Amino acid sequence: MTQLDTIRLTRVTAIGYHGVFDHEKRDGQPFITDVVLHLDVGAAAVTDDLSKTADYGAVAEAIVAMVTGPSFDLIETLSVRLAEKILADFPVVQAVEVTIHKPKAPIQVPFGDVSITVYRERESADVCAAEPASAGSAVTSAAAGTS
Repeated sequence: MTQLDTIRLTRVTAIGYHGVFDHEKRDGQPFITDVVLHLDVGAAAVTDDLSKTADYGAVAEAIVAMVTGPSFDLIETLSVRLAEKILADFPVVQAVEVTIHKPKAPIQVPFGDVSITVYRERESADVCAAEPASAGSAVTSAAAGTS
């Protein structure tokens, strides 16, 4: 298989109500999301047709809707659900990498950022959606933040 093309959408920012503490769910905080869409843009490039690629404006709207939507305790859950949603809603995307940053996480020592990165491919997305998230799930993370 040839290497897929990528579309990067970075620093999509929205206020969300995710975290394990009551004040996080009540007050909210900024969440910054980066996504990398893996797809073949050849047909879109030849035809100059938006319908043959991933509409990154629609992807950005899906990110904001997920971040501002129902609350999760863990950013791990948020990132996996967002990856699954992108694969479900954008059939041309073959794989997606989602990074959720939580720069205002309630950590009691100085820090720059906490983030988690998950990667999901179309073949594994259906399995993830059918199984409840568990501590043993196959989440690829660059940096994990659990609150």
